[in-house]
Amino acid sequence: MLNILVSIKQVPDTTNIRINPETGTLIREGVPSIINPYDVVALSAAYYLKIKYGGFITAISMGPPQAKLALKEAVEFGVDRIILLSDRKFAGADTLATSYTLAETIKYLNEERPFDLYLFGKQAIDGDTGQVGPGVAARLNIPVITYVSKIEDLDLNNRTIIVHRKIEKGTEILKAKLPVLLTCEKDLAKLPFVPFSEIMKAVRAEPEIFTAEGPVKFEREKLGLKGSPTQVKKVFTPEIKKDTILYDLNSTPLEVVIEKIIQILKEKKFL
Repeated sequence: MLNILVSIKQVPDTTNIRINPETGTLIREGVPSIINPYDVVALSAAYYLKIKYGGFITAISMGPPQAKLALKEAVEFGVDRIILLSDRKFAGADTLATSYTLAETIKYLNEERPFDLYLFGKQAIDGDTGQVGPGVAARLNIPVITYVSKIEDLDLNNRTIIVHRKIEKGTEILKAKLPVLLTCEKDLAKLPFVPFSEIMKAVRAEPEIFTAEGPVKFEREKLGLKGSPTQVKKVFTPEIKKDTILYDLNSTPLEVVIEKIIQILKEKKFL
């Protein structure tokens, strides 16, 4: 039986994101929150692995109290245990502080029963850094394989896994020893059909709440804003200049766009 951990994040639906032009910050009021799409892929992959090999799935998330809705939804994917890390002391965390908080929680959970496989989305659509999964793996001192698009084989007896990993010019096929952390590409797993019984189970589910006070013993100076050397000063929408040309590729042939780009580059003597 596999013991799987899936890390998920509740994010604003980026199709509805707006930016306050005066403060330069995201306007979150009235914007629906969703499970990060790449984390949904991780949940789907865990679901299929559990069906094939048997196992137990734990999902964790760090966020405000409302993030419990994402964890409740995760139960529809066959998740057996849901844990929310929620405390004002966690707020403002960059990827360094986030990976520390998640890794320390995982170490605590590993004392109960060690995990065989860790599944993370390749990145979160609100931050797009792709750093948290590898950061957690480094703190756990385990192998990490990023951009995984296929799990070819998993051998529980020999504790090995073979995966396909996307690279710039093709695909790598890698074999690793368990435990290992994978970051998931969108084509790793399709959404499963969710039985009504799992939906009802999700409605009734409530996450365990972990805070800065416990049960994990955190170093306070490594949490939240205090433990975050990276800080975003301003977010803004780039101004579209008057001479900017916009094309809709749904209505304009790609060949026409390429021809126009070449013409402009020639006029500016880049070609």
